[in-house]
Amino acid sequence: MSFQAYLDTIEGKTGLTPRELLALAHEKGLDDPSVKATPIIEWLKQDYGLGRGHAMALVHVIKNGAKIDAKHVGTSGSHRDESDTLWLDGKHNRPA
Repeated sequence: MSFQAYLDTIEGKTGLTPRELLALAHEKGLDDPSVKATPIIEWLKQDYGLGRGHAMALVHVIKNGAKIDAKHVGTSGSHRDESDTLWLDGKHNRPA
């Protein structure tokens, strides 16, 4: 599953875009650099029922922003993405 596909699935499960979840993480102080992954994973599991894999995808975005490593772009593996920048504003709003 591509990184973007993880975010699209999160949106489907929560009803919130990744950007909306980032805003909620900020309100809770979970985007502070000192916050480890565990509290973020626990929040996403408790409030939204997300599993560890999906939560870790969002942890990456909370900690690193929308950029992903270029090694995942255009590869033939299952985690390939079309761009090194993730779309955070909703799967139905993504440009074609």
